[in-house]
Amino acid sequence: MTIDPQALLRRTFVPVEHRYTVRDTMLYALGVGLGADPLDRGQLRYVFEDGLAALPTMANVLAFPGFWAREADTGIDWRRLVHAEQSIVLHDVLPEEGLVAGRNRVAALWDKGAGKGALMQQVREIESAEGRPLATVTQLTLLRGDGGCGSATEGAPPPPHELPGRAPDAVCELPTLPQAALLYRLSGDYNPLHADPEVAAAAGFERPIMHGMATMGVAAHAVLRTLLGYDSRRFAGMRVRFTAPVFPGETLRTEMWVDGDVVSLRTVATARNAVVLDKSRVDLRPPVH
Repeated sequence: MTIDPQALLRRTFVPVEHRYTVRDTMLYALGVGLGADPLDRGQLRYVFEDGLAALPTMANVLAFPGFWAREADTGIDWRRLVHAEQSIVLHDVLPEEGLVAGRNRVAALWDKGAGKGALMQQVREIESAEGRPLATVTQLTLLRGDGGCGSATEGAPPPPHELPGRAPDAVCELPTLPQAALLYRLSGDYNPLHADPEVAAAAGFERPIMHGMATMGVAAHAVLRTLLGYDSRRFAGMRVRFTAPVFPGETLRTEMWVDGDVVSLRTVATARNAVVLDKSRVDLRPPVH
């Protein structure tokens, strides 16, 4: 079965209600590496129930629609899809627990041509149980096995964020755990690419890789730690471009450029000197007094 581009755009998603607890909030933070230093009270506020806060990037897993690309009627060669970009816009501070609802849709499909893949954009709006907007999550996926399907959307995806030409203003190195992908998937993204060595091999990887959104969480942690004193209230949004896989256990170095309320960033797997996030950014709110 091959992709029907218009059918993908018309695809109906049942709204997802997601009730989560403080335990889920702490598990998410542990999955992206918070708590590595048990004496760091900045990290502790995201992994300990007293005064608990939700990490901004937890929006990525709230009301998650599941790995629906694996369903046969999509026509997607799901074993070969790769996460290309992810962005979040935060309309409010995420509650540390509660009931939220997510409405997912396929917003665009751009065909790159036979043998070159296709780009699929999906958008998820997350609201509180009372209907208060919390976050907009946008995901761009490269469908490596589906080029030549035909575009359903005119134009092209938004251009990447350009990094400044000067040396970084700040740098932060953070380790990841060998079991990081297995921890992160417990927050709701059960794509077997991140757990099953045979699935990873079929996709062309030597072993299971980190979720792109987990790598995004590590980079967000770097910004929170280095520039914001772990004050997540200043986090207004984030957009990342995935450029290489991360293997669980690698150390990630995030380079940051600060220009007003925009933090440009690039993340490198240090041992391989591989750029894993490039042309990425975090948008800030003014300090809260």
